[in-house]
Amino acid sequence: MSKELKKFKVSNSFTFTIEDSLEQVCNAPEGSAGIFVVYSVEDDVKELIMVASTGTVQNDGTLKSKNGGLYDKIVNGHQFAKTGRKYSWPAQMKLENIEALEVVWYETFNADVKAIPTAVEGQVLQNFLDENGKLPRWNVAF
Repeated sequence: MSKELKKFKVSNSFTFTIEDSLEQVCNAPEGSAGIFVVYSVEDDVKELIMVASTGTVQNDGTLKSKNGGLYDKIVNGHQFAKTGRKYSWPAQMKLENIEALEVVWYETFNADVKAIPTAVEGQVLQNFLDENGKLPRWNVAF
């Protein structure tokens, strides 16, 4: 885990395989704002393949989050096609022969901590870029 993420105490993770229902295994909270980090898991090797966020901080310092929060962004957010991840992730995993995904989520904006989700996402991606010279393979652009 990168050092920027250690300060976020509201965090958890789940594993997703092609046989799973993303709607059932996702344990991220609804109505929350933050980031999620996705690792491919092959045998015992984990590779960071994606970072994403949800939630917008308004001018007055309040949070505007979509109703479903992190849960909805992970399960129903579009990726690889104009369709939700609950459909596109298993298809992409099959294409890339990925055994499982480990999804780690962090609530970055709540009563205790006020970190702008996209800023945290950007910092994690910047660190990855610095170390690897490119973005994680499932991140198209930032």
